[in-house]
Amino acid sequence: MAAPQPAMVLPRELKHESIVLNTKPTASIHCTFAQGSASQNGQPGLVVFLNGLMADKSTWLPVMAGIIRGNQDGGYPSLLAYDRFGQGLTDDRDPQDQGREPGHGHDVLDVVQDLHQIITQISEDKMKTTPERVPLIFVANSIGCVIARLYADSYPGSVAALLLLDSMMANSKFDWWPDPDSSDFNAEELPADVDIEILREQRAKFAAIFAPDVVNKEGLDRRNVAELLPHSDRPQLCGPGDRRPFITVVEHDPNWFASESLKGLLKITDSDLVIGPIVAKNCGHFVQRDDPSLVVNELMSLLAKLQL
Repeated sequence: MAAPQPAMVLPRELKHESIVLNTKPTASIHCTFAQGSASQNGQPGLVVFLNGLMADKSTWLPVMAGIIRGNQDGGYPSLLAYDRFGQGLTDDRDPQDQGREPGHGHDVLDVVQDLHQIITQISEDKMKTTPERVPLIFVANSIGCVIARLYADSYPGSVAALLLLDSMMANSKFDWWPDPDSSDFNAEELPADVDIEILREQRAKFAAIFAPDVVNKEGLDRRNVAELLPHSDRPQLCGPGDRRPFITVVEHDPNWFASESLKGLLKITDSDLVIGPIVAKNCGHFVQRDDPSLVVNELMSLLAKLQL
């Protein structure tokens, strides 16, 4: 795994603030925003960075800084990262959790609705336009990729591109590691450096953290994710202008057991609009933390295709 990134001085364009959602006026969400400039095609694009469960928006700051510093002359789209309710610098809990099952107060569809409200307010208050005129680019990690897919499906025509970093496999219950106790298990299919005991240990470790029924700090209920996205290769997404979005898929190194499932993500858009899976060398699950320059480069490539 790559060494931790050293402390860095962030560009002054990055502003840290809290936003109160009009739909949930009793709580606030902490975000980091950079106002973009006009794009080549005249559309005010917005890049939104979507966290996983275990890494907050601070892991995106080097990527945001890289985009700003790499585009001082040509401009860049607006950039937004935020911490969901109960995560990172957002101390407030989701107001709708009150009175619901402890630890499972809201689900990913609720997160999608909150995200839409955030994008609406940022578009109107910061970018001085309507959300319908803002092409979105999602850069997501882990369960953030699930949120990105559900948003793009819920709001067709809004998402122009997705950069998916080590996506959570939504259509599984994290039993995608081969089960050594299964009747069809074949030990000969394991990599040379993996034996059955290592496999058992990894299955137990992942289940203790990532199993859908495990409670997390933000109270995000993930038990219905496999039902919401039962297939890795569909639904196909619709981007702006009746075309499908650009998609780049990145996986961590090594990712032997997950690689086949991640390939399904290549089919949620047209084949000529997709890149990957790209293996992020020497990176763990949090690719944006371990190699922000890779994320910057792939994001810049998508922005160039979109002329943003």
